[in-house]
Amino acid sequence: MENVSRINTNFILTGLVEMENLRYLYSLIYLIIYVMMLMLCSAIITLVWLEESLHEPMYIFIANLVLNAMVGGSAGFPKLVFDLLLGFTNIQISGCLFQAFFIESFAYVEILIFTIMAFDRYLAVGHPLRYPVLMSNEKAVKSLASIWIIIVMIRIIGVALTARLPLCGMNINSVYCETMSLTRLACGDTTINNVYGTTGTLLIVTLSILVVVYCYIRTFLICLKISTEAYQKAIQTLVTHILAFSTYMAATLFVAFRYRINIGSVSTIAHTVISMTGLTISVTLNPVIYGIRTEALRIKMINTIKKIHLSKS
Repeated sequence: MENVSRINTNFILTGLVEMENLRYLYSLIYLIIYVMMLMLCSAIITLVWLEESLHEPMYIFIANLVLNAMVGGSAGFPKLVFDLLLGFTNIQISGCLFQAFFIESFAYVEILIFTIMAFDRYLAVGHPLRYPVLMSNEKAVKSLASIWIIIVMIRIIGVALTARLPLCGMNINSVYCETMSLTRLACGDTTINNVYGTTGTLLIVTLSILVVVYCYIRTFLICLKISTEAYQKAIQTLVTHILAFSTYMAATLFVAFRYRINIGSVSTIAHTVISMTGLTISVTLNPVIYGIRTEALRIKMINTIKKIHLSKS
């Protein structure tokens, strides 16, 4: 934390300073990533919305997963691209809190959607006859609405607790804002913030991991007892979920734990690489994984592209 006596409302994103020499190259790279992510996510959401055959809980969850990726990506990438192009390295407290709210909401919603998806797959494989009743489209939508409402309320409280802190430091070791990065700059008592943030994060992450692991193990054991064809289909879906969830959790925890390490032992470059790697993986990998590995979506996307090509020729 900066050793200054005045209260700051304007902060320096030191990650942008580190990227200054190649800022045009970085801005082009992140612009391409963002546009491609938007296109793929939009395609998946549109397919699920228009194709009646995809009006099932699993695809509703996937559509919300990629919609959430669009929220997280839009909270980070557009500002990053413009800052790099224009050479901006500063951010006001209002913009910082706004960005932190959406990036952190994205992270928490993502974890809970993965959790409900794991439970959904367990119900589909373990209770196929009762599945339409146990997990109807209506229940899926209500579950997702509950997740969004709960997380928005949790993050509003978290941002409000951060907004009340007197902030004396000015250097944020990243290219985007988080409430934790702002809390580290406080020159007042941060006990409430630390307890609230740590307790909430550990509770959500721990419960989610326990539920996901339990559902995956039960689903795998059930798969061993069913027919070969059903087994292969269930395992393919299971592997997709495991791949997406484990990759996301690794990236997210990677970002979160950088603040648990002694701040003096981690360089600004390392902070920048960690934060950008975490955000990039989190918002881009899931749309790619579900767009490619989910057979129904892949086939529908290929057929749609063929129709567009034939209509133009």
